[in-house]
Amino acid sequence: MTDTLSKSPASAAPGANAMWGGRFEAGNDAIMQAINASIGFDRRLARQDIEGSRAHAAMLAATGIIGSKDAEAIREGLLTVLSEIEMGIFPFRVELEDIHMNVEARLKELIGEPAGRLHTARSRNDQVALDFRLWVRDQCDAAITGLEALIRAFLAQAEAGANWVMPGFTHLQTAQPVTWGHHMMAYVEMFARDRSRFQDARARMNESPLGAAALAGTSFPIDRNMTAQALGFDRPTANSLDSVSDRDFALEFLSASSICAMHLSRFAEELVIWSSAQFRFVQLSDRWTTGSSIMPQKKNPDAAELLRAKLGRILGATVALFTVMKGLPLTYSKDMQEDKEQVFDAADTLMLGLAAMTGMVSDMTANRDSLAAAAASGFSTATDLADWLVRELGLPFRDAHHITGSLVAMAERAGIDLPDLTLEQMQSVHGQISADVFDVLGVENSVRSRISFGGTAPDQVRARINDWKARLK
Repeated sequence: MTDTLSKSPASAAPGANAMWGGRFEAGNDAIMQAINASIGFDRRLARQDIEGSRAHAAMLAATGIIGSKDAEAIREGLLTVLSEIEMGIFPFRVELEDIHMNVEARLKELIGEPAGRLHTARSRNDQVALDFRLWVRDQCDAAITGLEALIRAFLAQAEAGANWVMPGFTHLQTAQPVTWGHHMMAYVEMFARDRSRFQDARARMNESPLGAAALAGTSFPIDRNMTAQALGFDRPTANSLDSVSDRDFALEFLSASSICAMHLSRFAEELVIWSSAQFRFVQLSDRWTTGSSIMPQKKNPDAAELLRAKLGRILGATVALFTVMKGLPLTYSKDMQEDKEQVFDAADTLMLGLAAMTGMVSDMTANRDSLAAAAASGFSTATDLADWLVRELGLPFRDAHHITGSLVAMAERAGIDLPDLTLEQMQSVHGQISADVFDVLGVENSVRSRISFGGTAPDQVRARINDWKARLK
């Protein structure tokens, strides 16, 4: 998609690309045409290309660079081209290389000479920078919308089980009891950060490169503020060299997508574990599971497993674009044609992943009894015992930690949990332990006691749910 100076098609030699002009006498080799053409994928930018061209033509007319009749013919012709593309009847041609030349060539067939005035004061370099930026901006908006739907699904789960106890894990080992609502709200916070990253990226990319031309700006008296405003940008970009060579907006989108996909993968992993026969924490609906061709009892969490793998595609796209951009001198190089396919695929993958995860979270059923049984196992209230020894007996925490470890070992040898030890057994380790200790050893008491801001106490969970409901209104 590099820019070249155009001459009349009549001046092109036989076999030459008429859109390039007279610089080349011979036509392209078929292999060169195959590696050079981008229309196979950049046709996805058609709407953005036409939107940008319409704004450019209107500006050219408003500044007197082209006549109003030509601008009107261009406007109507571009609408016809867009209609043909949307109806699937547009004649895309590989020999015209890219979406820009395909649109311009069809426009000339439709309206004749005025089509040749559209490219005044513009280059394919700033044109593609504009088109791609508009497309990525749209994807940021779509990701934000998708994330808000997913956050609402987690909020619904959190609200339904704000006081349901379950084990909290470190190292995938039982650590302390928490609530189901608290666990769900952890993902609300994760995906909310993802939403803010897309919002930040969108705000930063919202400057228009149109008018930077090939790399140095233009001698025509254009109004870049007019086109920026028409296209919903905050302002035009401030440096023409940077304008045509910048792909930070795509890298930021990919980076935000990679982090978001990592979060999707983490919860997908939890779903795979939780839905297993060994855990039975959740049941996924038939919409998001498959069976086995040989084992009739199987209900496989295939959607979650596939989501877990999707990060690889998105992260791969991120690395690929960083690799394309890392060694390029200013300004445009043909390498930058390789900036789109990875972003297109990553955006498609992310949106599919967000939609699938929203469906799974909305449909999944938590098994409250299994969660509660698991919360009460594995000495999950050991920390509560240590805290009680500090709070009630005034012991240093390290001493309390040692005493509690001894009591855990005693319970483990007896094949029972901490609440099942007798007072006498506890006093054999430390004589000042009283019967009041049993008030903190139940998992329900444990979660209710975690009242610090952001803690797992049901009242804290409900407060955070209400906070997020208010933010999303």
